[in-house]
Amino acid sequence: MVDPRLQVVAAVMSAALAAAAAGSGQFEFQEATVDAIQLGFRSGSLTSTALVRFYLDQIARLNPLLRAVIEVNPDALAQAARADAERSASGGRCAGGLHGVPVLLKDNIATRDRLNTTAGSLALLGSVVPRDAGVVARLRRAGAVILGKANPSEWSNFRPVESGWSARGGQTLNPYVLSATPCGSSAGPGVAAAANMAAVTLGSETDGSILCPSSSNSVVGIKPTVGLTSRSGVIPITPRQDTIGPMCRTVSDAVHVLDAIVGYDELDAEATGAASKYIPRGGYTQFLRIDGLRGKRIGVPAVFFEGYDDVRAAAYQKHLNTMRKHGATVIKDLDIATNFSDLYDQETLLMKAEFKLSLNAYLSDLLRSPVRSLADVIAFNNAHPVEERLKDFGQPDLIAAEETNGIGAKERAAIRRLDEISTDGLEKLMREHRLDAIVAPNSDASSVLAVGGYPGIAVPAGYDTEGVPFAICFGGLRGYEPRLIEMAYAFEQATRVRRPPTFKR
Repeated sequence: MVDPRLQVVAAVMSAALAAAAAGSGQFEFQEATVDAIQLGFRSGSLTSTALVRFYLDQIARLNPLLRAVIEVNPDALAQAARADAERSASGGRCAGGLHGVPVLLKDNIATRDRLNTTAGSLALLGSVVPRDAGVVARLRRAGAVILGKANPSEWSNFRPVESGWSARGGQTLNPYVLSATPCGSSAGPGVAAAANMAAVTLGSETDGSILCPSSSNSVVGIKPTVGLTSRSGVIPITPRQDTIGPMCRTVSDAVHVLDAIVGYDELDAEATGAASKYIPRGGYTQFLRIDGLRGKRIGVPAVFFEGYDDVRAAAYQKHLNTMRKHGATVIKDLDIATNFSDLYDQETLLMKAEFKLSLNAYLSDLLRSPVRSLADVIAFNNAHPVEERLKDFGQPDLIAAEETNGIGAKERAAIRRLDEISTDGLEKLMREHRLDAIVAPNSDASSVLAVGGYPGIAVPAGYDTEGVPFAICFGGLRGYEPRLIEMAYAFEQATRVRRPPTFKR
């Protein structure tokens, strides 16, 4: 059943869209891609100001229900006007990439402006960051408009990851089926992208936090190789696994965003320096190839496809057949040789120690903050039990992290074990079978990808009998983004699964 509140919203939006289209040369705002936006800029049928007004209107109408956006940028319209002026002064030559395009950021990505950066936590409300996050600095240089901050359920391993809940933003809802999980922790960016509340969005992932909400909200999510995008200025969980990536309605849009944010950052020098070698000359958009599946070898690890209902199982089988029809060699029923039954335990053990270290470092760098350490965060939560819903969630993992004392013998043993799982698992599988990618449902392979710092791309794959979205994920080894983009784009164009949200109960 469609939510009756959305029936009213839809009617008002329809009138608003008609008026907007009439006033800007019939530009189609809903589902607008980056390429269509730039074409509109060049043709004169669209301005950045009109586009920002459209998304602000969408947020005003939909956010009371979906709670995907935690804060809008009071300077967004001024930034849009500046982009319009730059485009006019250059004779349209600067119209390209993300110039003038509104971007919504997950609220753990720092902006040195009038927006807050809180990771959804009341404890960080009013804190002042010293500088833009590395990825934000790149977005600004590209001429993007910072639209606002999206609701996270951060920190993902220290809140129920499925809930999409944060203290500041409340409960984010899935725009396809309101009662279904939007997943976390980048639920806000995923829902906002799906519901056309922003042109493009940016999320972060430690383990599944881009891939899972992308899968649940029928958008494309790119989890880049760790270090390909800077983590400086991003509220951390663990530097071993944290990565920043786009969540958008199309593969092409996500790749446009990826092109804008990759690169070396001296404030994240070790990781970005190591990963910079993977960035191809000419960027990533060159890999948006309609024949991108041709000649690829794609592995299907059996463990990830077990236990799915008939609808999803049939859809995945159909998609594997589509990959074959488009020239891929699909190798089914592969076994990731290594035993990774202890992966989660080892990952969690290490994550707790690294979380304390990296969060304390982030907090100590703030120009102003109500909290300066993980211990302060725990104390704040204890002092605000109702707002932080301690009765529902508690904070046992935060407390366990606070009890750690750096990287000791247990943590070093966990690092060795995770390296072994990666080397003897996915890396060995892919090299023995000469694979370009593995595929898995949704975010089922996220932990295997996470502990090795490997990339993945989630692409819409269908909807179940209730209308809840599901996805397929292409994963590979470090630096495999070009071939993953080729496969994801070709798959998307061959299947064209995604449809706008339905707002069913």
